[in-house]
Amino acid sequence: MPKPSRTSRPARYRLTTAALTGTAAALTLTGCSGFDFRENICRSSEYPVLAVGSTGSGCVPNDEEPMPGYTRYPEGKVPQHVDDKWDVYWRTHTLDKSGNIIKAPDTE
Repeated sequence: MPKPSRTSRPARYRLTTAALTGTAAALTLTGCSGFDFRENICRSSEYPVLAVGSTGSGCVPNDEEPMPGYTRYPEGKVPQHVDDKWDVYWRTHTLDKSGNIIKAPDTE
């Protein structure tokens, strides 16, 4: 019975290593790695604000008030992460000057 050649083992090892590396990369890139990365709307030292009358938004340092033309989001309706429930909602809604939630004019 012929013995396996010594060169077949390293080639098989390289192929297996490449396959495992490719699988790990695919899992990581597709979000199946077990990690749930969600991009924050603002940094931890800031809070999100909404432009009155439009869908514009921004971030303000925690120790400052919103700039003119911007206001805080209504309590309980503050987006925390990109594409979360409230981030998506505020893409088509805004607040009027009285603080009422309205359909954003630039989305009609």
